[in-house]
Amino acid sequence: MNGSVWLPLLGGLFGAVFGSFLNVCITRWGAEPKQSVVRPRSRCPRCGTLIPWYDNIPVFSWLVLRGRCRVCQEPISPMYPLVELGVALLWGWMLRNGLTLEAVRGAVFGTLLLGIALTDFRAYIIPLEFSVGGTVLGVLFAALSGTFDAVLRSGLGALVGFLLLWSITIAATWVFRRFGLVGGEGQPEEAMGGGDTYMAMMIGSFLGWGGLLLTIFLGALIGTAVFLPIRLLGIKRLVPFGVFLALGGGMTYLVGPAIIAWYRRFLGVA
Repeated sequence: MNGSVWLPLLGGLFGAVFGSFLNVCITRWGAEPKQSVVRPRSRCPRCGTLIPWYDNIPVFSWLVLRGRCRVCQEPISPMYPLVELGVALLWGWMLRNGLTLEAVRGAVFGTLLLGIALTDFRAYIIPLEFSVGGTVLGVLFAALSGTFDAVLRSGLGALVGFLLLWSITIAATWVFRRFGLVGGEGQPEEAMGGGDTYMAMMIGSFLGWGGLLLTIFLGALIGTAVFLPIRLLGIKRLVPFGVFLALGGGMTYLVGPAIIAWYRRFLGVA
């Protein structure tokens, strides 16, 4: 087996471990009240039994136990192996062409987006550990590139992300209050949560202000396509904007330059 195969496999193994820890972050940072990701040790949420290491091997243990706790036999959510597998595939794919700074940066960014999307979807919370901590990582990766332009681009992207989403939240809340869509009984107090602002700051630190703008556009586009049918069908489920920002950020990282190039050709701009 040559080196070009070993590296993605090793990346996938590390990704599975990161995915296991990401599960802990999603469930504990999304809990009310927020819990530590260090203590207590992993335990069955049903019977409270501590999970031994051999029952905590990413993906494998869930399959061996057939998705049930060894002690109480209550079901274990398939979210756990799916997240572990997803992060494993993400890291393996990002490292397919070599262990580079950009490959690790992309894998970390994708892991953060997944963690935010799932936490926001499950608990309507975007933990600051993901957003503010992710912003620090975004600027750090820019610094490791060794160029001042990269650091400036990352810092400016973070600043624009924070200020832009903060301004949009203020303006949208004012408009929505006029139409009685927020602020009423059983309604949110703001058009968007404060976590979206910090999430945009994190995305800007990784993608720069240009990538951030495309992310917001794609997120709004996807959100509208999902939200309108939900409203028309009378479904009460509120889908948080962080999920759509995560999708938009992932698309921008993967195909953003191609989208911008196509748009420039469409406008006839060289």
